[in-house]
Amino acid sequence: MQIRHRLLALCASFVCLGQQPIRVDVHLVNVSFTVRDTRGALVSNLTADDFDVIEDGVPQKIAFFARSSDVPLTLGLLADVSGSQDPFVKKHEHDLKEFLKTVLTPRDRAFLLCFGNHLRLASDLTGDPAEILDGLKEFDRHKRHFPEIGPDDEERILGTAFYDAIYYSVREKLDKTDSGRRALIIFSDGEDNSSAHHMMEALEAAQTSNVLLYGVRYTETKHGHWNARNKYGRRVMARLAQDSGAADFDAREGNVRDYFKQIAEELRSSYELAYHSTNPTNDNVFRRIVVRPKVPDVKVRTKTGYYSRPDPTS
Repeated sequence: MQIRHRLLALCASFVCLGQQPIRVDVHLVNVSFTVRDTRGALVSNLTADDFDVIEDGVPQKIAFFARSSDVPLTLGLLADVSGSQDPFVKKHEHDLKEFLKTVLTPRDRAFLLCFGNHLRLASDLTGDPAEILDGLKEFDRHKRHFPEIGPDDEERILGTAFYDAIYYSVREKLDKTDSGRRALIIFSDGEDNSSAHHMMEALEAAQTSNVLLYGVRYTETKHGHWNARNKYGRRVMARLAQDSGAADFDAREGNVRDYFKQIAEELRSSYELAYHSTNPTNDNVFRRIVVRPKVPDVKVRTKTGYYSRPDPTS
């Protein structure tokens, strides 16, 4: 997550000298990442001294470093309940419950958003997996009973607001929580026909706020054949996961229980770092980030970068 902190330096000496207060803009960029060895096993015992951070080819100084176990997790579950997607998450309720029991500690929180063409909060932030599953069951009976997120005057005619579900989960839920690890797990086929926002806006929101976008993709095909929309949805979910530093999984080709286990292991074994960017300009340009390990035979997975946007409150 890129956080723009305004530090107001107000000193009596400046007042005495008739000088104006100084405003210093500090660009703190947060980065989540995982490390695996040549066998594919997660490596969780490294320190800040084991990494270099580079932004647009310029080395950066690490200002903060922690293992995932040292910082709280805020997790969003986004369940596509449109059309053929609706029964998929319900089919895996038990696996989902076990995953939440595994990944959530007493200081962690999770929420559940169910989306078709409306984005409804089935369970607000809680540390209790049972509350989330109760929200999912209750949603099936009383869909309109749950509050919506996003603009309440947004008219949606068609069935799936996939990009809006990601965008507003970041902006209205995760951005309003304290800093720490942030991730969304999206259960969908990646197809969209009802969003006000497009894919790059959803991705940019996630990259700017340092949110991992995990995808568990279930695609309904006819006689096993992929159509153009199926293929596009598959590429979308792969792109969102890769560019945010996460991973996507095909629920038709593997065991969802195993996917939950992998996601849980990554969330427990990742790293968090932050640096003050040496480029102070807000120029609407994409800044590419590389986290380079100094130790041999390991590979880092992280977000590709972030957009440096002007602070709307400045």
